[in-house]
Amino acid sequence: MGKFSRMGHALYEGHISIDFVGRKLLWYSISGVIVLLAASGLLFKGLNLGIEFEGGVEYTIKVQPDQRNQATADKVRQAVAATGIPEAASPIVNTSGKNIRVQTETMSNDKADTVSAAIAKATNVPDSDISTQEVGPSWGSQVRDRAITGLIVFLILVTLFIWAYFREWKMSVGAMVALAHDLVITVGVYALSGFEVTPATVTGVLTILGFSLYDTVVVFDKVRENTKNMQQSRKTYAELANLAINQTLVRSINTSIVALLPVGALLYVGIFQLGSGALKDLALALFVGMAAGAYSSIFIATPLVAQLKSREKAISEQDARARARQKRDADRYASVPAFTEDMPVADAPEGFRADPDDPDAPPVARTPFRAPSGGAGATGAGRVVPTAKAPVEQSGSAKRNQPSRQPRSKRGK
Repeated sequence: MGKFSRMGHALYEGHISIDFVGRKLLWYSISGVIVLLAASGLLFKGLNLGIEFEGGVEYTIKVQPDQRNQATADKVRQAVAATGIPEAASPIVNTSGKNIRVQTETMSNDKADTVSAAIAKATNVPDSDISTQEVGPSWGSQVRDRAITGLIVFLILVTLFIWAYFREWKMSVGAMVALAHDLVITVGVYALSGFEVTPATVTGVLTILGFSLYDTVVVFDKVRENTKNMQQSRKTYAELANLAINQTLVRSINTSIVALLPVGALLYVGIFQLGSGALKDLALALFVGMAAGAYSSIFIATPLVAQLKSREKAISEQDARARARQKRDADRYASVPAFTEDMPVADAPEGFRADPDDPDAPPVARTPFRAPSGGAGATGAGRVVPTAKAPVEQSGSAKRNQPSRQPRSKRGK
């Protein structure tokens, strides 16, 4: 932990730096591949909408512990399909904790009773242990429409808030791109995994938007702090933005790990202990969304803002001045010409030997010093002494009593 703390301090001070902004094309490529995979899952496989959104009849069967397995689920699926009812030709059967759930399309009460009897015969359970629930598609459509409305309102308010807080619309663009990135990946993972989309899934998706936005705003705030006095800095906007990411990197990692650990535990319990259910759907949405949000705030949002800002005229001019300062500071004597063979040789100074290595070489004659023409020079500077105007005479003050230094005991009396 001590090494990790020292590394975090070195990242904050800029002694160690990871080039997030400079390698933005690499991060864009990785995100592009992930987004394409998620989008392909949506296009070719689609979402497994739950009964709450499509409507239908759901049967919940209480079975013994030795029957809570895939073999019993397959037996129930075959029994329901064998009834010959078109609405029950492709039932969805899975285990859920201590129960087995069967979902079919919407059907009449007589057909529902026939399916219930077939399930009771296949599992050898009484009719009292089978509960039937009919769900209409209207409720699911209301949940979907309200979720879409809430998402649109949320995005509009967030865009205006970031624009007003940072006084920069480019940061709003970066935050929205990061949010879209997180949403597509989360929904795509749902499609690829085949998990059932329930109202708990919608709740989890809306929750991850706030987490992703929170992490992005923290990094943006550090970028604004670093670029506040940019004209006095010797770094470019991209370098200051990259420094902000490094300064908040440890905080982002710690926050993400602390948030993902309990969510991962809920996901494990929901999948391997409780089976299908709302807990599993909520945990998967939170886990994937939080991981994608931590990634996008570091690798997508801030590099995109730096790229957009670099196109501004004022920023590009300031970047040019910063690079010139860096070049000058790197070698202050870079303007001194290097020696070359064809460089002209100056005349030897007077009073010195023409060839220092030859003791027999005659010395160069030194010319006597001459005062500069154009008037008398300053006294005491090695120049001609000015002519006196009158002979020096004894001053009258020489006959007066001169003050003498009194002893310390008589001073002040």
